[in-house]
Amino acid sequence: MSGVWVFKNGVFHLENPQAESGRHGGGTGTGQRKVLVYLPTGEAVSSYGSLERILRGLGWERYYGGDPDLFQFHKSSSIDLISLPREFSKFTSIYMYDLVIKNPNVFHVRD
Repeated sequence: MSGVWVFKNGVFHLENPQAESGRHGGGTGTGQRKVLVYLPTGEAVSSYGSLERILRGLGWERYYGGDPDLFQFHKSSSIDLISLPREFSKFTSIYMYDLVIKNPNVFHVRD
């Protein structure tokens, strides 16, 4: 991880030019945003509504016992838990790849 530590308003924070330019997947900078694609239909997931519909069809259920700032899903046949930020605008490639890993041959992340 590269960057510069900056002290502003009494707080140190790391400014990382690479992450801000969107090079590390799904950033809001000038880089291209990645897209999660549902392979059986070729549909690009564009909202949590469409994602929830797909996940329910795959046997995932909403989990309400966790952090209220997250959308969470679990599968009764698995110990896996999918945790997503409540705001879809914060749904970055890290969450997309988590879905790909937990649902093999179902999702794909594209540039």
